[in-house]
Amino acid sequence: MNQKFHSFDLGAAMELPRQFTCPFCYEPHPLALLAVDQVQRYVSSRTDWADELNAGKMLGVMVVQDDENRLGYLAAFSGNLAGSVRHDFFVPPVYDLLDPAGEFKRGEAQITAINHEVQRLEQSPELHELERCEALQFQQMNDQVSRFKEMMALHKHQRDASRMTGNLTPEQQETLLKQSRFEKAELKRIRQRLEAELLNTRQKISNLRHEIDLLKSRRKAMSEALQERIFRLFIVCNARGERRDLVEVFKPLGTLPPAGAGECCAPRLLNYAYINNLRPVCMAEFWWGDSPVGEVRHHGHFYPACRSKCKPILDFMLQGLDVEENRLGKAMQDEPLTVVYDDQWLTVLNKPSGMLTVPGKLLEDSLLTRYQAAHSEVAGPVVVHRLDQETSGLVVFAKDKATHKALQQQFENHTISKRYIALLDGIVPTDQGTIALPIRPDVDDRPRQRVDFDRGKPAVTRYRVLQRSDGMTRISLEPLTGRTHQLRVHCSHPLGLNCPIVGDRLYGRAAARLMLHAQCIIFTHPATGEQLTLTCDPNF
Repeated sequence: MNQKFHSFDLGAAMELPRQFTCPFCYEPHPLALLAVDQVQRYVSSRTDWADELNAGKMLGVMVVQDDENRLGYLAAFSGNLAGSVRHDFFVPPVYDLLDPAGEFKRGEAQITAINHEVQRLEQSPELHELERCEALQFQQMNDQVSRFKEMMALHKHQRDASRMTGNLTPEQQETLLKQSRFEKAELKRIRQRLEAELLNTRQKISNLRHEIDLLKSRRKAMSEALQERIFRLFIVCNARGERRDLVEVFKPLGTLPPAGAGECCAPRLLNYAYINNLRPVCMAEFWWGDSPVGEVRHHGHFYPACRSKCKPILDFMLQGLDVEENRLGKAMQDEPLTVVYDDQWLTVLNKPSGMLTVPGKLLEDSLLTRYQAAHSEVAGPVVVHRLDQETSGLVVFAKDKATHKALQQQFENHTISKRYIALLDGIVPTDQGTIALPIRPDVDDRPRQRVDFDRGKPAVTRYRVLQRSDGMTRISLEPLTGRTHQLRVHCSHPLGLNCPIVGDRLYGRAAARLMLHAQCIIFTHPATGEQLTLTCDPNF
C-alpha cells in the first residue's frame, strides 16, 4: 500500500464531486473537509513541530482514488518543514532542493564560496585603511585650500589698501601684481598636488571595488544559471500524461519562474497523484498558525492557490482533468442594470457582486460594457471610479469628457465621500474608530495586498459598528483613501479589526458572495453645483 495514500474511514457513503476543484475559487467539498480534519489532527499531535507550525504554514489535501477505486487523500505542506521537504505523512516535493548531493546544494556551495570572498574583500583591513586615508586626504585638502584662500584674501585686502593711498611707485605696483599672480598659481599647484594624492588613493580603492564588482557579477550570473538549471529539474505532469519542466511552463509568459515556484501544496499533490496513478477528486489548501508579517492569513481558513507562482503551473497540470469553472472568470447572466440616478451628465448604477466594473484580461462582460451597450450616445471617458469584482454597490459613470474630468478631480481632492456596509466574520469590540495601515501589492500573489509600514502607501478607514449578532458584526466603513482592497485588508488584518468580511476568499473564508456593498456616495454635481447624496442598501 502507498504510504502517502491515507484511507478514509467513511461511516456512510458520500457523493463524489462531479468535477475537480478549481484551485483559484472554491468552496471545499465535504470529502476535502474530512481530509482536512484528519490532517489537522495529525499536525496537532506533532508537538515537535508545534513552534514552526504555529508560526504559520500552508497545508493542503487532495482526495484521490486508486486503481481499485478506493478513496483516500494525500497531504502536503508548502516550502519545507523542520528543515526537510520529506516527511512520511506528506507527499514528497516535485524536486528536493535540500538534497545534500543535489544540483541546488552543489551550486549553492559555489555561490556561497563567492559570497565569502566578497565579504572578505569588503571587510579587508586594506580597503578600510584606504577609505580612512581617502576621507583624511579629502579633509586635509579642503582645510589647506581654505587656509590658503583666507591668506590670499588678507593679502588682497592689504594690496587694495596700499593702492588706495595713490603713493605707490611703478616698481611697488609691479610687486603687488606679482604677489597676486604667484598666490593664484600657488593655489593651483596646491590643489593639483593634493588632488593627485587623493586620486592615487581613490584609484587603489577603485581597483579593489572593481575586483568585488567582478565577483558580484559572476555571482549573479551563476545564481541565474543555477536557478534555470534547478527549474529544469522541476518536472511536472498533467492528466494527459504530458511532462514539462518549469522553464517550459513559464516560457509563454516570457519570464523565468519566480523564486519558490513548484514548492506549494497544489503542484506537489497533483504531481504525486499523476505519478502514482491516483485519480484526483477534489482538493483544498488551508492556513495553520499565525498570520505572516504584513499578510492576512487566518488559522484554519481555506485559501486559493497563489497566482504568480502557481497559476501557470496549475494551468498546465490541470489539463486533462474535468475542472470546475472559475466563477470569477464567468460572465453573469443577463439582467437589467439598476439605475440609482441618471441625468444628461452622469449615471449612477448599482453594480451586482461578481461583475467586473470594466473588462478584464479573461472576461469582457462588465458593468461598463453593459452600460455602453445601453447608451451608444455616450462618448469619451466614462468610468469615474471602480469597485472590486466581488463588491456590490454604487458606481458613477460620466457621459462627457468635462463631467468625467470634474468628478475625477473631486476624487483626487478627496471631496467625494463613500460609505460601505459590510458583514464581518467575528465580533468587533469597539463601537467606532479609525484604522491606519499602509498597503502595497503582494507581488508574489496578485491581486492580494499586504500591510507594509516601510513601502506601503498610506491607507485610512473610519468605521462604526451597526449591529452585533450570531458571532458577526454589521459595520459601516468610510475609506478616507482609495487603496486596492483597502477595506478588505483593514477588516481582516490582525492590526486592523481582525474580523474578515464574510465571503472574502482572499483574506477570510469563501462564501456565496463577498458581503461588502458601496451603500452611499456624496459629491457635488459638476454641472449644477448641487450636492448629491445617493444611497442603495445591500441585499444582505
